[in-house]
Amino acid sequence: MKYLEGAFAPVTEEITAYDLPVTGRVPAELNGRYLRNGPNALGVEDPLVHIWGMGQGMVHGVRLRDGRAEWYRNRFVRTPGLAPMVHVIEHARRTFALVEGGAPPAELDEELNTVGVCELGLTPEGFTAGAHSKHDPRTGELHSLSYMVGREHVQHIVTAADGNVVRSTGIPMTRTPFMHDFALTGNHVVLWDTPLGFDGFECRWLPGHPTRVGVMPRDGGEVRWLDIDPVHVSHTLNAYEDDHGVIVVDVVTAEGPFDPADPGAIRPMLDRWTIDDGKIHQRRIDDRPQDFPRVNDARASLPHRYGYSAAAALYGVPFAPEGPPPDDAFTNALVKHDLERGTSEVHGFGRDEAVGEAVFAATGAGEDDGYLLAYVHDAGRGAADLVILSAQDFTGEPVARVHLPVRVPLGLHGNWLPDR
Repeated sequence: MKYLEGAFAPVTEEITAYDLPVTGRVPAELNGRYLRNGPNALGVEDPLVHIWGMGQGMVHGVRLRDGRAEWYRNRFVRTPGLAPMVHVIEHARRTFALVEGGAPPAELDEELNTVGVCELGLTPEGFTAGAHSKHDPRTGELHSLSYMVGREHVQHIVTAADGNVVRSTGIPMTRTPFMHDFALTGNHVVLWDTPLGFDGFECRWLPGHPTRVGVMPRDGGEVRWLDIDPVHVSHTLNAYEDDHGVIVVDVVTAEGPFDPADPGAIRPMLDRWTIDDGKIHQRRIDDRPQDFPRVNDARASLPHRYGYSAAAALYGVPFAPEGPPPDDAFTNALVKHDLERGTSEVHGFGRDEAVGEAVFAATGAGEDDGYLLAYVHDAGRGAADLVILSAQDFTGEPVARVHLPVRVPLGLHGNWLPDR
């Protein structure tokens, strides 16, 4: 069971380490915390039926300040039932671990200890902020698309900058969908209903179910559904409206079927969906395997030029900068896409290393004025590094490698939370 071994293997202890050693230089302008959540599977009775993503949430964090790596901490998310293990965000000056499927978020303190279950995004129907809740950089609002197993509708929830829910809209579905992510523009919410959904309480691929894309005004209203060929949709890079009101969605998709028990078996690729006049046009941006796309969050729901993704160890498929992959192609890499020029840059890692999602830490007004931060598993050390890359010198040597004392299992999503 590869999802319990190597870079995926769980860790059993909570660790605190101070004054971490660094190769290179931690940029003095990076003052804040880099946090990432993910499943940490302990006590698995039968590894053959283990589903990656179902372990207890554990948040890993590094505190950077004044050119130093002050501390590393890993902490279990300690809540009853399904502990949030998908994402970790900041909203209303509070830190939250998020999950999906109806389990509530958890609040964390500054040092990643669990404060308790919280009501972020709570609506009268019992829905709460979903795993891929998104900030609008113009309004400070948090937008969530949430589903609950057993409910044949989902909710779009808007939480104001002060943490109070200001609006929720119910969206009827034909069964409980597995709606892991969605897209947000300046005027619309874009969602997808794919063959991956719940048959009772079992999540599986339902071959007879159509794939459709829904477009709804973000202030609420009727959803306009558009049919497309069956496809699995992984994660959103970003979405926006152009000067003519055309909706553009950059998204990671893969051919089905998708087996939740073996998420690394698919080959995800980066696509662009253009939605105009009741029609949807699909174009492949990059056919190399990649996932975990991110954008400078200052451009969220706005037109963007740059996007970042990971050729992650989850998929284990060779990734070449250009053309067919040679024998020595990277099996782990980060990618910077210039979507205006239609080009990309690749920062490869060693064959024995394993990289996950990278997040953008902005340090100036320019769209790529900042750094990419990612945990990289170093098999030689049996531990992880926090790797810091310059976004404007993407293929160059890392600006810094912060050497952590322990492994960070490959996980899911996180954020750079700057001091305010």
